[in-house]
Amino acid sequence: MFHGYNHHHMKLGTTLALTLAGAILCMPLLAAQLQGNPDQLDGPMTENPKYNKTFSDQKVPANSAPPRSGDESSSDETRLDLSPPRQDAALHSEGGQMGEHAWNPMRAMKDVEVGDFYYKAGNYKAALSRYREALYFKPRDAVATFKLAQTLEKTRQFAEARTRYEEYLAILNDGPSAGQARKALERLKKQ
Repeated sequence: MFHGYNHHHMKLGTTLALTLAGAILCMPLLAAQLQGNPDQLDGPMTENPKYNKTFSDQKVPANSAPPRSGDESSSDETRLDLSPPRQDAALHSEGGQMGEHAWNPMRAMKDVEVGDFYYKAGNYKAALSRYREALYFKPRDAVATFKLAQTLEKTRQFAEARTRYEEYLAILNDGPSAGQARKALERLKKQ
């Protein structure tokens, strides 16, 4: 036990000595800071003079943007264009409004996503509602139109399903689901 006591005091003494040595080495830096000597605060000089400037020596480029507030986006260049299609105002005399709701492709996209969830879960009534709502916010949306047609066919609403498949082909005659839409129309002729 006596041996462990000495070992403990030896470790404590070494730790104390290292702490004291570190404090002594930092004294000139602390003194420079208290006296306001900027030369010693910057650290060692480098061989490249470009890096030896203080902040007051550096100039801010004239074309640099001011700091942003919390609600500004740093990616103005990558923002999606959510405006209505060209000539939309001429086609919709009510000034780009569709009923009570404005053109909202992001809302339509979310409605399609939720509709897909309901469709996969077998809740076709809820899926129909979401696909219709997507078309309310973005009429002539090819994806929503096609998925609405599929869901209508699943719920045995064959007449409207035919109409929606035809609408899809009118929107995207060579679209990614055009082949499926044509096959569905052939299948529905028998209904």
